[in-house]
Amino acid sequence: MKIKPVEEIKSLCEKYAAPLGIAVADVEFKQGKSPALTVFIDKAGGVSLDDCEKLHNAIFDPLDELDPTYGQPYTLNVSSLGADRPFKTAEDFNSHIGKKVEVKLYAAVKGKKFYDGELISYDGERIVLKTVKETFSFDLKSVVKVNEYIDFN
Repeated sequence: MKIKPVEEIKSLCEKYAAPLGIAVADVEFKQGKSPALTVFIDKAGGVSLDDCEKLHNAIFDPLDELDPTYGQPYTLNVSSLGADRPFKTAEDFNSHIGKKVEVKLYAAVKGKKFYDGELISYDGERIVLKTVKETFSFDLKSVVKVNEYIDFN
């Protein structure tokens, strides 16, 4: 299915999100049996179900006019980023420097593919992670995913 550029869709959504005090963090389109356009949002103090509903209602008609799928049906979802969302932007990484993160690697380093520890630095190509036992420098090309550490205790 052909869709309009995600940047164009995101820009339209941002116009309606800003007055609601909501930031559009990302827009994804998943194709397949049930195509879906998902708008991921963030808000100081956290995102509520009410925030998702407000933005959904605000962007429904404007998106219909934009026609992001050139007349093909799709489902519109508005969602919070989620606690375990992967870091995608420099801002995601930089805002977590000094905080605990989880790192998943494509190939094992010292026998492990999963590490958690304090994110020491990010330069666009590498991250430095300080674990309890040692400090690692990982090339981002070797990293599957980095996300905020979630302590379930």
